[in-house]
Amino acid sequence: MDRKIRCGGAFAALIGCLSFAVSNGSFAAGDPKRGTQVFQACIACHSVQIGEHMTGPSLAYIWNRKAGTVEKFLRYSDALKGSDLVWNEATLDKWLSDPARLVPGTSMTFSGLKGSRDRQDVIAYLQAASEDKAPQMKQSGRGMMMRGAKLDLRKAPPEGQVTAIKYCGDTYTVETADGKKQRVWEFNLRFKTDSSKDGPLPGKPVIVGAGMQGDRASVVFAGPAEIGNFIKQACE
Repeated sequence: MDRKIRCGGAFAALIGCLSFAVSNGSFAAGDPKRGTQVFQACIACHSVQIGEHMTGPSLAYIWNRKAGTVEKFLRYSDALKGSDLVWNEATLDKWLSDPARLVPGTSMTFSGLKGSRDRQDVIAYLQAASEDKAPQMKQSGRGMMMRGAKLDLRKAPPEGQVTAIKYCGDTYTVETADGKKQRVWEFNLRFKTDSSKDGPLPGKPVIVGAGMQGDRASVVFAGPAEIGNFIKQACE
């Protein structure tokens, strides 16, 4: 449950919308169904699917697991890896309350869930997920938007399949399999990689639109070596 980029702002904003009365009940009183609602605020950075790592690691089967040990997640802070924590009711309650206080030096900048009931319900949800008993999550519209980058890029339609990228001055020209060309200002075009099972096939980059005005885009490649080889400098 560690991460490299700042997700705390969106998390805090969503928790404000999901605030409920505080309960002083025991951990056993946690409601995993309600926990799915509170966990909506976490899905920008975490998944409970096995091996689906995002900004933070997958939280599948973390119950009673040593912190910083999820397989194939490479972005843990040294502080968390060296903490010797084991994720259980007590440690998760402290972590969700204030990660930086529990593990000084963690790269997770989220400031914490202040409501006791919210923490208990998230803990109950994570325990249920570890036991394959988690209630089905109904994602909000915002949650779906935040997870938009996890589309299956191997099934991109022709208008998303990049066939060529040319660079001239401050402009990129992106050609797609539907025969169209899109000119994008260099500052509004980002190049990314996705090596997951949902990422593009090697040599088959995909363009994904972004920005409130539709003026930004990302081209996603299977690996970093493809980026320089794919882009050609040419002025038409």
